[in-house]
Amino acid sequence: MKNVEIIGTKRGSTGTTGAQQLRRNKLVPCVLYGGKDVIHFSVEERALDKIVHSPLAHRVDLNIDGEKRTAVLKAKQFQPVTDAVIHADFLEAAEGKDARVSMTVRLKGQSAGVRKGGKLNQPMRKLRVKGLTDALPEVIELDVTAMELGDSIHVRDIKLPGVTLLDKPEDVVVSVKAVKKAAEAPVAAAAAATPAAAAPAAAADKKAEPAKK
Repeated sequence: MKNVEIIGTKRGSTGTTGAQQLRRNKLVPCVLYGGKDVIHFSVEERALDKIVHSPLAHRVDLNIDGEKRTAVLKAKQFQPVTDAVIHADFLEAAEGKDARVSMTVRLKGQSAGVRKGGKLNQPMRKLRVKGLTDALPEVIELDVTAMELGDSIHVRDIKLPGVTLLDKPEDVVVSVKAVKKAAEAPVAAAAAATPAAAAPAAAADKKAEPAKK
């Protein structure tokens, strides 16, 4: 995990009115929990951009009125119309204590199965993990180069030193499946129907022929 420093200011009021006033001033109300106490604070909206809009996980060095805490971003809320960040939750990363976060899964390479006409499916784009912040990577990277048609990578197949994956072991993270060509089905159906359709027509033509004298 990369370290990112964010400077914050403790909030005097934690109510809705106070939060709205902060947002009007381009500040985001935040909360830090999981440690010895809970701290309500605010940070500049632009200061959160580097972690909120990034697929990477970061260890955040919070400086709140001169008091320094280490944390990870646990949750964030967005304004549904403008997509601006309106709230952020931070989980304090206490020394010797595991942090639980969701991490982005990034695929690397082009699979052998895709080169043969298969399709790569990724039903899980994030995985829940726990571990010390020093052990957590920025992103979970999976190399799919050797994956053939029919191959899958399950949660149980992913090994990260010092990190425990919290999703179900049998869940499929990525797979390569064969793709049926859309044009093959109609052609095959038409070919199969042709003899049956032609038989009544041939019989009708035979009945229509005049009897030979």
